[in-house]
Amino acid sequence: MGDANSLLTADEARHLLRRAGFGAKPKDVAKIIKRKWTRGKVADRLLNFKPSRFRPGGKDNDETRDKWLRYMLRTGRQLQEKLVLFWHDHFSTNVETNTFMRNQNRLLRVNGKGDFKAFVKAINVDAAMMDFLNTSQNRKAIPNENYGRELLELFTLGVFDLNGQPNYAQEDIVQIARAFTGWRHEEDGTPFLRTSQHDFSDGSGEFASRGPKVIFKTSGQFGASGRSFTVNGQGEPEIDEVINILFDHRDSDGENTVARHIGKRLYEYFAHADPDKAVLTALIQQSGFDMTFTVSAFLRALFVHDAFYTSAAPADIATVKSVKWPVDYAISSFRMLRIVPKGSSLATRPTDGSPTLRGMLEDMGQILLEPPSVFGWDCELGWISSFPMLTRYAFARDLAYSNDNTRHSLRPKKLIDLTLTDPNAIIDAVATVLGAIDQITTPTRNALYAYATNNATNLSVDLNSTDGDKKLRGIFALIMQSPAYQMH
Repeated sequence: MGDANSLLTADEARHLLRRAGFGAKPKDVAKIIKRKWTRGKVADRLLNFKPSRFRPGGKDNDETRDKWLRYMLRTGRQLQEKLVLFWHDHFSTNVETNTFMRNQNRLLRVNGKGDFKAFVKAINVDAAMMDFLNTSQNRKAIPNENYGRELLELFTLGVFDLNGQPNYAQEDIVQIARAFTGWRHEEDGTPFLRTSQHDFSDGSGEFASRGPKVIFKTSGQFGASGRSFTVNGQGEPEIDEVINILFDHRDSDGENTVARHIGKRLYEYFAHADPDKAVLTALIQQSGFDMTFTVSAFLRALFVHDAFYTSAAPADIATVKSVKWPVDYAISSFRMLRIVPKGSSLATRPTDGSPTLRGMLEDMGQILLEPPSVFGWDCELGWISSFPMLTRYAFARDLAYSNDNTRHSLRPKKLIDLTLTDPNAIIDAVATVLGAIDQITTPTRNALYAYATNNATNLSVDLNSTDGDKKLRGIFALIMQSPAYQMH
């Protein structure tokens, strides 16, 4: 059993760096081992970043995507960007107004590791979210339920708790919709309440039939009278009070529902699917996530827990793994291979007509700033249908065989010792560069060895020859195409 004081092994260090960033560079793993850093020490170093206020520029979403991708390629705050990707999926938003999407991107970055309650209150009045889920059209005569529904279903509670019990009723959505009536934003995205469109009814006014503004009469362990969200007055205070009440909600075990729902989602993103309920509860208690809702505290508890490292072993039937998101797969590959994509289009090859990075990501199934629905991307199995996988293979091939010896191409001499001749040593060197040496299974190694030696007919490889260079690049491509690299 390990804890925050346990020294990280090389395999554990690679796993942590892969999950909390974009790949595990050999020099970073070596530093951790040489300095005998513990799980807690490395977790603290990863989490100890001052949130950047970076806001990707661009006159349209294509340019903004390129700016964000380039930032991911260069930033030292890798965990921050992994969190921005997570929250971009969690608070899935897709609107045409580029300025609003850029502003939301910064909002995710600034709030991503902090107080989740404050984060949700900020999302309430984010212009992109207000337009996407129709808060901007929510009026007192016909309250729009879209945001209220997703606030409960996706953003905070989840439809059911961990025991399969419902966390809310339709009436709760109806009432929460009333709180958001009249909210609008200026052209620059500044939110305001248009009082003429706000439902100020308290049970005796214009909309008396709707009754008092009360939620959770049947769930949350608030009692049959539920909780009123007008205790601080009607109008502007209502939407913050709705969030305060949501964060007091208790599930059928008497545990904080928001902490469990968000903790589970973070666990699944950074570790693996289907976390054990007892482990999840322990992480929440250890981190105080159910009281402070501090995301970094929960992640710290996760990164030092044994359960996080259960998926560090190579993929087999007994190891729960996750398929890398396309953006993670691509950005990690560039960073691990020290390739700087060419030009503003982020071409994967420096030749005319090369596919752009964002174009290949689209074919892999992920268009940043344009998640397919309010539910975000269809992750895991959704990433590995036939066409997206073929695109991944093509991407790996393009990177491996880019060979004009510039910063925009793979330069093997910068990565491994070209005096190596033993095929197994070459395979190990390439796998180490890619941060996947601990993931190479025996069948994968056998296949790589057969490729490197032409089925054991050539047991020595001259990496400085034309044929040897092609073999080496082929090994890079094959490892990037293998399950050992596609999953983490």
